[in-house]
Amino acid sequence: MNADTKPLVIVTRKLPDAVEARMRELYNVRLNADDTPMSHEQLIDAVAQAHVLVPTVSDNINADVINKAGDQLKLIANFGNGTDNIDIQAANKRGILISNTPKVLTEDTADMCMSLIMAVPRRLVEGASLFIQEDAKPPLWQGWSPMWMLGNRIYGKKLGIIGMGRIGAAVARRARAFGLSIHYHNRKPVLPKLETILEATYWENLDEMLGEVDIVSINCPSTAETENLLSRARIDKIKQGSYVVNTARGAVIDEDALIKALENGHIE
Repeated sequence: MNADTKPLVIVTRKLPDAVEARMRELYNVRLNADDTPMSHEQLIDAVAQAHVLVPTVSDNINADVINKAGDQLKLIANFGNGTDNIDIQAANKRGILISNTPKVLTEDTADMCMSLIMAVPRRLVEGASLFIQEDAKPPLWQGWSPMWMLGNRIYGKKLGIIGMGRIGAAVARRARAFGLSIHYHNRKPVLPKLETILEATYWENLDEMLGEVDIVSINCPSTAETENLLSRARIDKIKQGSYVVNTARGAVIDEDALIKALENGHIE
């Protein structure tokens, strides 16, 4: 098959070298070498030409983009775990298939989540930043003192996980090793065997759980049902001085209410 007969695959962002090399072997591929995000107009131009579009989770493939697609576009292969950046209903109307890459980032996301659970109470990023601001007058680092950058211990604290799916369970396994007790809210309890292994406590009522835990970890998918799941009213129910870590999508939280709660010191 020569280049003229191979399907045209347009990739919106820079991907790993091995992935791009394999794409060159299989398809007539148009890559994004400088990794500059495509504009709305560039995305429309891409779907007008491509047989396959490979966007990432930061590309907004909305109905306006999809409705401008040529008849040759048969697949939008999302490079990411979710598909909330794509208007699936509009794609279905055009007969365009949607694919994504679920499960591949479970452990990686859990690693990042646990890193944040450790970093925020211990003020790791805040403290490290003082050492790299060498030009500050007076110097930000003036030697150790007992109260300097004093953080908070996570051992023995209660972790409340919102969404005990693959990622939530992976976070819970890590958190148990750091001495946190596991609490979770889900549409339904997990299997008894997993609950026993994690020594996890199920809360059917999310509002009640938020008032009892010290750290809230959001690990649920972004859907119509979970949009603003952590609403202003629910943020107000979080225990004073608790920490919130979100490694899900931003749409799950009322971000304006979150900012206000951070500014007034209600949460960390």
